[in-house]
Amino acid sequence: MADIDQHAARPLTAAWAKRAQGWLLPLAVLLIWETVVAQQWVSAHLLPPPSELAHTLLELTRSGALLAHIGVSVARVLAGFAIGAALAVALGAAVGLSPRVEALIDPSFQALRAIPSLAWVPLLLLWLGIDEAPKLTLIAIGAFFPVYLNLVAGIHNVDRKWVEVGRVHGLRTGALIGRVFLPAALPHVLTGLRGGLSLAWMFLVAAELMAATRGLGYLLTDGRETGRADLVLVAIGVLAVLGALSDSLLRLLETRWLAWRDVALTQEAQP
Repeated sequence: MADIDQHAARPLTAAWAKRAQGWLLPLAVLLIWETVVAQQWVSAHLLPPPSELAHTLLELTRSGALLAHIGVSVARVLAGFAIGAALAVALGAAVGLSPRVEALIDPSFQALRAIPSLAWVPLLLLWLGIDEAPKLTLIAIGAFFPVYLNLVAGIHNVDRKWVEVGRVHGLRTGALIGRVFLPAALPHVLTGLRGGLSLAWMFLVAAELMAATRGLGYLLTDGRETGRADLVLVAIGVLAVLGALSDSLLRLLETRWLAWRDVALTQEAQP
């Protein structure tokens, strides 16, 4: 029995050891950062040490301001991401499944994709004002293109043999889409969702530059205008943590939904 327990504990120990390796580089950077500032090689005003950032983070947390900013930003990202991803799935499926639709609208989407995020800001302000609408629209634009591109690529890469097998078994167009095309394109869709969520966080900062009074983007602006580098760095750090947590959630869903794949390297088998 003891041998069985030890054998079962080994994969768990290996998994924790692998995760711990990911903390080595951040901890080393923080240690070097603290040392450099303590030795006055860099001005603490321009680059506050991690100990000062921890104090600022604690103050913002105690006052409730940080949680309020996080709540507003998370709500904006989730809403904008949901809108952009839903439109991307609908239009991506239409483009991927219909050569006529692809010839009609895909060239326009490719041109729109090349427009930088900040270029949308003045136009959205003119059209939608300074309320939530332009912010959500900008985030939705950021989330749209990764999902759209990956879904179209996933549908285009469906093996022709699978389609032929489905037709042999009498699947009509609707059933063929639901039972062949979409499941086969699911890995691409999930990759697109991860990329879209990542861009949604990036576009959030640009969105909250548009006359925002709350949110992590506003905290960045407030730190810049008041000359407080600690606020700027804390906001950047919180954005990084939130982005990593949301990506980890999608990775977990990806692992569960794609458990049927027989791939050469899995997360456990990778060196």
